[in-house]
Amino acid sequence: MLEHIIASILPEIISFIEIIGILVISFGACKAFCKYVLAIFTNQRYHIKIELANALALGLEFKMGAEILKTVLVRNFEEIYILGAIILLRAILSFMIQYELAQEAKHGIKEEASSNNY
Repeated sequence: MLEHIIASILPEIISFIEIIGILVISFGACKAFCKYVLAIFTNQRYHIKIELANALALGLEFKMGAEILKTVLVRNFEEIYILGAIILLRAILSFMIQYELAQEAKHGIKEEASSNNY
């Protein structure tokens, strides 16, 4: 009984979470692009790379959460291997984005300190 309810509701929940991840990445990319265009015309500095990386990281977390929920519906080991590979790739992407954010933050701090010396 409970298994039937979970099997019927879970695909909709997974789809909803994946759509949230897609929307987060899309809106983050649009926002970063708008700030990029604004920076070109106003000659102001925005942390575009950090904003885009944050949106990508958050979107990937939603997508990874959906993949984890998919493991409940797995019927055989071949599906587990595929889901495991997808989760591993998304985790690696997430760690790479977090590393880039940390490097950009360090670079930004050094740049701000050098500009305050003038």
